[in-house]
Order: sequence, then C-alpha cells, then structure tokens
Amino acid sequence: MEELFEKEPIPRAYFKLALPVVLGMVASMIYNLADTYFVSQTQNTALVAGVALCTPLFSFLIAVGDIFGLGGSSLISRLLGEKDFQTAKRVSSFCLYGAIVVGLLVTVFLLAFTRPILMMFGATSTTYHYTEQFYRIMSLGAMPIMVSIVSGNLIRTEGFATQSMIGTMVGTVVTIILDPLLIFSAGMGAAGAALATIIGYSLSAILLLWLTACYCQVVTIDGRQSHINRYLLRQVLLIGIPGSITNLMQAFGTAVLNRYLVNFGPTRVAAMGIVLKVYLVIMLVMIGFAFGAQPLIGYTYGAKNQKRFNQVLRFDLLVEVGYALVVAILLMVFAPSLIGLFLHNQAVMTAGTYMLRTFLVTTPFVGVVLVYTTVFQSTGKALAALLMSISRQGVVFYLFVAVGAELLGYHGIIWAQPAADVVTGLLGWLLARTTFKHRWGEEKD
Repeated sequence: MEELFEKEPIPRAYFKLALPVVLGMVASMIYNLADTYFVSQTQNTALVAGVALCTPLFSFLIAVGDIFGLGGSSLISRLLGEKDFQTAKRVSSFCLYGAIVVGLLVTVFLLAFTRPILMMFGATSTTYHYTEQFYRIMSLGAMPIMVSIVSGNLIRTEGFATQSMIGTMVGTVVTIILDPLLIFSAGMGAAGAALATIIGYSLSAILLLWLTACYCQVVTIDGRQSHINRYLLRQVLLIGIPGSITNLMQAFGTAVLNRYLVNFGPTRVAAMGIVLKVYLVIMLVMIGFAFGAQPLIGYTYGAKNQKRFNQVLRFDLLVEVGYALVVAILLMVFAPSLIGLFLHNQAVMTAGTYMLRTFLVTTPFVGVVLVYTTVFQSTGKALAALLMSISRQGVVFYLFVAVGAELLGYHGIIWAQPAADVVTGLLGWLLARTTFKHRWGEEKD
C-alpha cells in the first residue's frame, strides 16, 4: 500500500487507482443507456416520462449511501496516511453497518410517503401509474444500493480499485441482461426496469463484501469493530453530508428541471430524461477519474506531503478538463443520432438535440467542479465541500433556472445548467487557492 501511495510516479499511481473506477463507471454508463433504450422501445412516451421522473429517487438513494461511503473513505484515507490502522478499521465497520440500518429506515420512509413524494417529482395523471410502479420497487432496494456504494468506496481506500470495479461490473452486467427479460418478456414494463436494477445492486453488494473480506487488511466487515467515538462520527458526517448533498442536489436539480419542463408538455420531459442519460456518457467517466484519485489525494494529504499533493491536484485537473473537452465535442457532433437511438419521435429528437448540445458547452467546467469537490472531501475541508455541494445543481442552479424561466422561458431553463457550471467552477478555484494556501502556510510557520 505504501509503495502505491507514496513512491509510484503520479501518472502511474493515478491511473492504477482511477482506471478501474472509470471502467466501473463505463459499465454503469452502458447500463443507464441500455436501460433507457429498453424503456424507450416500449414507444410509450408516458412510460418513458414516468421513469424519467423517478431519476431523483435514485440520486437520493446514492446520496444517503454517500454519507457513509464518501465520509468514511475520506477519513480512512487520511488515517492510512497517518498510519493509524486500528482507527481506520473501526471507521470502516461503522460505515458499513450504518448503511445497512439507514437503508432499511429509508425504505420505510419512502413507502410511507409515496404519493406526496411522487407529486413533488412532478407526476401527473398521465404518468403517475408508471412512476409509482418504478418508485415502489426502487424503494425496496434502498439498503442493497447503499451497501454496494459504501463497500465499493471503502475497498478502494486500500488501493483495491480493480476489486471494486469487478464487484460493480458483475451487478451491472446482470442488470443489463435482466432488463429486456423483465420489461418485455415478463411484461412488467417500468416495474421490470426497477426490479432488474435492484437485483443487480444486490449481487454487487454481496460480491463487494466478499472481496473486502478476502483482500483488505484494514477495511473490515466485522461488526464487532463498528463502535466509534463522537469525534470520529463527526469527521465522517462533516464530509459525508456535503458529499451526500452533492447527490441530493443532483436529485433536486433534476426535479427542478422536470417541474419547469412539465409546463411545456411530456415530450420535453421525455427528451430531458433521455438527455440526462446520454450526458452520463461523459459525466460518469469524469466522476470515475475524480473518485478514483480520491484515495491518493486523502492519503497524500494525511501524510503531509505538500509537493506530491500539489502534483496530484494538477494532474487530476489536466485529465478531467482534457477528457471533457474532447468527448463533449464528439457528442455535440453526433447528438441527433444519439437521441434518435432511444425514441423515434421527431419532436423528442429535436428538443433532445438542443438540450444535449447546450449542456455540453460547459463540460470542461464540470471537470473543474468535480476535481475541487473531491479534493475538499478527501482532505476533510468540510465548509469548502459543503459550498461546492450546494452550488452547481443547488442554490446557483435554482437561481439561474428561476431567473432564466422568467426572462427567457424555455431557453432560460435549458441554459441554466451551463451558467451554473461556470460559476461553480470559478468558486472551486477560489476556494482551493485560499484553503490550501492557508493550510500549508500554517505548517511552515
């Protein structure tokens, strides 16, 4: 472990940790595209829109899991850099069993408030039936989804990114196989898509726990180690909650878009649902690089190696921005064909092409946002992490949507996300300059 985190050249260590995560994200991307494709092949616009309206639910489940997954992995990485292995072991056990308990509680909450939540998502009399079918089954899978997220994050803190990828990809492959069988052969429609997802995540959770037991020396599934003190709990929550809010804001942002777009008809809601899936082609890979580098950043920071820390940060920015620029250009060129793969409806294709190209304009800024967000999470900078988490698809985004809708109508809604990307990217740069300059400066005194 020390060889990888302390002595490997930055590019080699970075890609050794990040590429398996990226491949896992690519598998998730393929699943998302396949899922959207199979749902769209029903040629039922109301069904497609109903499933799209449940996108915030999935983001919410990931967000709650991230409280333990991101908060725990951030703290564990820093503890490993400080060589405090026993404390790291207890934190890992607490995060795993915390996810199990909270996941079960979330299922109860979601099922108890089904109707008001679906109305908040923007379900109408046309889409409610399909939305409810998808929602109820996804709610039952809250616990395995969270356990899969947490265990996948924790195992990477010891450098086992490949094992994390394998656990994730097995579940994804199973989900892709089950999707058409449950949606069409079993005649389950929207419910079939949700059930396939839950089965896949359950298999991933089981496999990841087994891999953790087999490979990890510090991270553990031993429940007897799960007791931590208030200080450690606070450290997990101070980073886990901003990390969770990032995904909650994604759910919030999607819900806001859908609520505003509902006024322009189900065609544009369906188009946005497809666009958000296609947008994952570029986003998931970027997220993979950002989260893949997280153990390296946290370990280096915990070891107080300023020079290596700065090198990792610069290389991370170079990879993210360079990738975003190249892939965004390619997707803009092929946008009409990509949208047409999912729904053979000219109105949906026209609206979707415009939305996708608009979102892609500022993708390099999203790369900057991801780098600084994960850096603040990895280094335990709670306030900076919180500010980043509530900005891009939260406070800043909502302000641009509200003002844009008032001034420019439909076009103002669509251009709100690119505007929020630019502002949040600049915010991250300013926070990094002040936060880390102050920290290293203190150590020199």
